[in-house]
Amino acid sequence: MIRAYVSIHGRVQNVFFRAHTQEKAWDLGVFGWVANEADGTVTLVVEGPANKVNALIDWCHSGPTGSTVDRVDVDKSHFTGEFHDFNIRH
Repeated sequence: MIRAYVSIHGRVQNVFFRAHTQEKAWDLGVFGWVANEADGTVTLVVEGPANKVNALIDWCHSGPTGSTVDRVDVDKSHFTGEFHDFNIRH
């Protein structure tokens, strides 16, 4: 089990990136949150089995139709178990 802090750069706002990320996280069974940032990036914090967290991170490199991902920054850390769902933060 791991935790990852992920920052997605590019055309990732106003393309339903957060909603699609939430759906993908639910499909994978991982927990955490996703949010738009003032600088135009999307941030997510995700926890779960390493293979499933990595699958979500891999998906973030392409994102949903309409997005253009330029860069994905990932910082992995220790699992905390604080999340019980995957939510969109506003």
